[in-house]
Amino acid sequence: MNQMYYRSTSLLTFIWITAISLTAPSYANWPQWRGATGTGEWNPDSFPGKLEEDAVKTLWKQRINGGYAGVTVDGERVFTMDYAKSPAEQERILCFQADTGTLLWEHAYEVRYDSLDYGSGPRASVTIDGDFAYTLGAVGHAFCLEVATGRVVWSIDTVAALRAQIPTWGFAASPVIWNELAILHVGAQPGGSYIAVDKKTGKEVWRSSNDPAGYCTPFHIEREGIEQFIGWTPEHIHGISPADGKVQWSIPYKVKYGVSIASPIFADGIALVSGYWHGTRAIQLDPKLETAKLLWSDEENLCGLMSQPLHKDGYIYLLDKANGLICFELATGKILWKDAHQTTPADRNPQASLVWADKANDLICALNANGELIVATCTPEGFTEQSRMQLIGKTWAHPAFSKNRIYARSDREIVAVQLWQ
Repeated sequence: MNQMYYRSTSLLTFIWITAISLTAPSYANWPQWRGATGTGEWNPDSFPGKLEEDAVKTLWKQRINGGYAGVTVDGERVFTMDYAKSPAEQERILCFQADTGTLLWEHAYEVRYDSLDYGSGPRASVTIDGDFAYTLGAVGHAFCLEVATGRVVWSIDTVAALRAQIPTWGFAASPVIWNELAILHVGAQPGGSYIAVDKKTGKEVWRSSNDPAGYCTPFHIEREGIEQFIGWTPEHIHGISPADGKVQWSIPYKVKYGVSIASPIFADGIALVSGYWHGTRAIQLDPKLETAKLLWSDEENLCGLMSQPLHKDGYIYLLDKANGLICFELATGKILWKDAHQTTPADRNPQASLVWADKANDLICALNANGELIVATCTPEGFTEQSRMQLIGKTWAHPAFSKNRIYARSDREIVAVQLWQ
């Protein structure tokens, strides 16, 4: 087993931290990959629509190491993960105080990245569920820790214990919580593309699918009271019952180099998945989520990569590898406009994290690969930039939005920025 060590400040340090109210507005927390709803929606009450430089204020910066892990926020705590090669090769789970940036605790454990491609650090975001934080490292170490102290509740080396198969670019799917289960996408053998464990003990409850692991976080959907997870592997798009792991429907979609990355979306009875090499699939689901059929596909003009698209009123906003941000109809795939790379520069691997800042008023925030934060209006009629500012250095990591702030990280630092008064 890898040697692990734990370091935290005294529990007394945390007495002054306010517990999260069950009635706290969703915009105050960003507790998991893609926010409180998993759909990239922030929607604070007073978003100004345009960011003014004299109102934007950097609250704090902290030095961190490399990694692509996104940032999550739970009340007064901010979480991410990083990786260092010396003095020992290790990953760290980090918890900062939201107002000051004080490091409240860290948990570090030894890893071996060996020949891992793009091996700068962990990829998956920390998932917060009540008093506990759940993580998955790039080479398969899963943890449940106490949010307040960083104490390890349970841990699993999924490679050693479950025969998980590390994909080329490392594990990237964030842990997903459903009722009393934590669901991990690790490609365990046999039959464990997805593994569900008891979130309190780490004990395995079910396995699902023989597919290898990709990089896509399973996406929770609900229709007519029926719940399901949409999982995208390098070989299929699956509809999976969260209660028992049963694959309820499956659409073949074998992707080159195994790059099943961007989280699916679901709206109007349609599941949509988009990939770099083989484009977009729109899948029509029946009301009981038991059957699925391919509605349409486009392998030439709609090719996403890492960025989950946004949806509103039957229209999709997708970052395409060749054409930048594109708007198209969900039901047909008909393209309405392209932004000519205004959102993020043209590149072999373009990236911008897209979030609805104020969905009712068609406003998005996009943190692009150059570390610029863009506010723009996106409607079927077009893309209109409202403001742009340099927030951080180059980054592919997803930021977190909470209250009137953004928390973003690069391979060198994590920053907290107040966006308006």
